[in-house]
Amino acid sequence: MSRARSRLRASLRLAAAFPRGVTTGVTGAREFSARPAPQEPGMEYQDAVRTLNTLQTNASYLEQVKRQRGDPQAQLEAMKLFLARSGLQVEDLDQLNIIHVTGTKGKGSTCAFTERILRSYGLKTGFFRCPGSSPHLVQVRERIRINGQPISPEHFTKYFWRLYHRLEETKDSSSCVSMPAYFRFLTLMAFHVFLQEKVDLAVMEVGIGGAYDCTNIVRKPVVCGVSALGMDHTSLLGDTMEKIAWQKGGIFKRGVPAFTVPQPDGPLAVLRERAEQVSCPLYLCPPLDALEDGAPPLTLGLEGEHQRSNAALALQLARCWLQRKDRHGIGELRVSRPSLLCQLPLAPVFQPTAPMRHGLRDTEWPGRTQMLCRGPLTWYLDGAHTCSSVQACVRWFRQALQRRKGGPEVRVLLFNSTGDRDPAALLKLLQPCQFDYAVFCPNLTEVSSVGNADQQNFMVTLDQVLLRCLEHQQHWSRLQEAAAGPDLWSAPSPEAGGPASLLLAPRLPHPRGASSLVFSCISHALQWISQGRDPVLQTPSPPRDLLSHPVASSGASVLREAAAVHVLVTGSLHLVGGVLKLLDPSLSQ
Repeated sequence: MSRARSRLRASLRLAAAFPRGVTTGVTGAREFSARPAPQEPGMEYQDAVRTLNTLQTNASYLEQVKRQRGDPQAQLEAMKLFLARSGLQVEDLDQLNIIHVTGTKGKGSTCAFTERILRSYGLKTGFFRCPGSSPHLVQVRERIRINGQPISPEHFTKYFWRLYHRLEETKDSSSCVSMPAYFRFLTLMAFHVFLQEKVDLAVMEVGIGGAYDCTNIVRKPVVCGVSALGMDHTSLLGDTMEKIAWQKGGIFKRGVPAFTVPQPDGPLAVLRERAEQVSCPLYLCPPLDALEDGAPPLTLGLEGEHQRSNAALALQLARCWLQRKDRHGIGELRVSRPSLLCQLPLAPVFQPTAPMRHGLRDTEWPGRTQMLCRGPLTWYLDGAHTCSSVQACVRWFRQALQRRKGGPEVRVLLFNSTGDRDPAALLKLLQPCQFDYAVFCPNLTEVSSVGNADQQNFMVTLDQVLLRCLEHQQHWSRLQEAAAGPDLWSAPSPEAGGPASLLLAPRLPHPRGASSLVFSCISHALQWISQGRDPVLQTPSPPRDLLSHPVASSGASVLREAAAVHVLVTGSLHLVGGVLKLLDPSLSQ
């Protein structure tokens, strides 16, 4: 093992040294226990979530998908079998009037816009976010929504146990997979909830890809959408945009209209070919400007220039659903002139109705280009985790800063990245924001988050997430060295008696990007960043170790005296969710 690796592991051991008597939820092997907690009075919801978490076998599930990549039918047949065991048939899903949306970037925002537009017409809506698409922010019940609201803990508990017991009762001893994985279970549960609650429509977001995704057992959606494509989940979907486009086009169905936003020529050609193979009418969305021509500008509830493309797609999806269901006098879908891109016909240019305008304006999507202003602190929350989405996040953050005038300000980056993302590439894109401090921490709200089942993840160990943060710090330090010369400080060694809850690698001060810090959990990171100046944030007193380190101490003084502190939280939706949990405790209720 290299000397640098050894130093990282030594620092990791330091960060993982918890006070005696603190329950960490970590075994001797540092793995979170997968055993469901015993049921306690008033804890039925948490007990249901803990049991759900025992199905977190997504890593092995994804490996199985990779092995069976050439046989998507095997994936869909397995899901159909689970559906039948749950008491439903594929034909039953036709009643849900589904809008099926895939893509790499913006599919969640597109779904949010679409659902809110249709709700503005007085329709009862269902909305499902597959776990493969992105994590829930605070509670798993956010994934299944009725009329824009997460289902209640009582409803989640009822539907969860009803489905779980049904699947337990129909186990086949000859089957190698007796229970569906986390992805599949929640998808099945969403189908049951939406049917039982008698929604007028269901917006279903694809988890990963499209062709093999567990939501793709839907055989007759009303309309499909493809948001912007990019490079993500390459180990599963392929290492080119064309391969990824092939996977996304797997949701196209015969005779079902589909819409896409402008894409690079190669992927767009693949989408067209996939649509032609199944006789799916595919349309290219005109830009939002075309729908605003001769009318007042549209107001979007989600900030960022990139949201205009998502809104344009959502308007087409909502309008197509309305006309196909013959609702509210929306006219027939007209085939427009072909576009210059791959000869796809352009979707209709129309004047958005008042409910459409209201829906776009009132759309909320926590954790995406979200701002929380708290006294001198402004929190900028965006779960961007791909190169293209981080670029959009940087544009949004810098534009937001330009609108704010005031005295001396401090800019802080709070970052984490997980999975097979390239953190060095993401951090390089964040450099133009000129941060004074870069802070890294795992996606753990507290050092011990075992008490909250919604935040549990059995796919990683504590060592792994801490090591990842230390690697992020090293990437950032190298980027700063390239921009400002060598670092004159060195990280504290364990032998020097460094802090147990804090790892720091101070840097030579220079204009922006001066210091990087690693904390063992989100709570400690927020304690240091806020310095008690956020009137809502309730965190314990910082550990004494936190105040003894020179960079932590000097940085704390800077943060306390600044007229404005701008904090960008990005790189991971898990991280954004943990931050929101602490900044807005009502989300946990």
